[in-house]
Amino acid sequence: QVQLVESGGGLVQTGGSLRLSCAASGRTFSSYGMGWFRQAPGKEREFVAAINWSGSITSYADFVKGRFTISRDNAKNTVSLQMNSLKPEDTAVYYCAAKYGASFNGGYDYWGQGTQVTVSS
Repeated sequence: QVQLVESGGGLVQTGGSLRLSCAASGRTFSSYGMGWFRQAPGKEREFVAAINWSGSITSYADFVKGRFTISRDNAKNTVSLQMNSLKPEDTAVYYCAAKYGASFNGGYDYWGQGTQVTVSS
């Protein structure tokens, strides 16, 4: 079992930055690929970014490339999402997720409760 707790959400103006963090329980954090997803009101949940178990491979949705950076610290069981140049359309609940194995593609096994990010225009 892996429990995920997100933090770092909040209200920010257009062009601002936020850093989301996700703390994972368990001793096997490094066995999991990690991802960030988001869901805006009235929309389906969508992929934002992912990172493999070692941090050597990352993937981003086109709409965040060059603005968001995903990273992880296996010693601290955390994964982070640095979000810069935020836009109102980035407003959503952001979820951290964990997927067991070498690949971060496919279905995720565990999900956090989410953290709200609101970008004002």
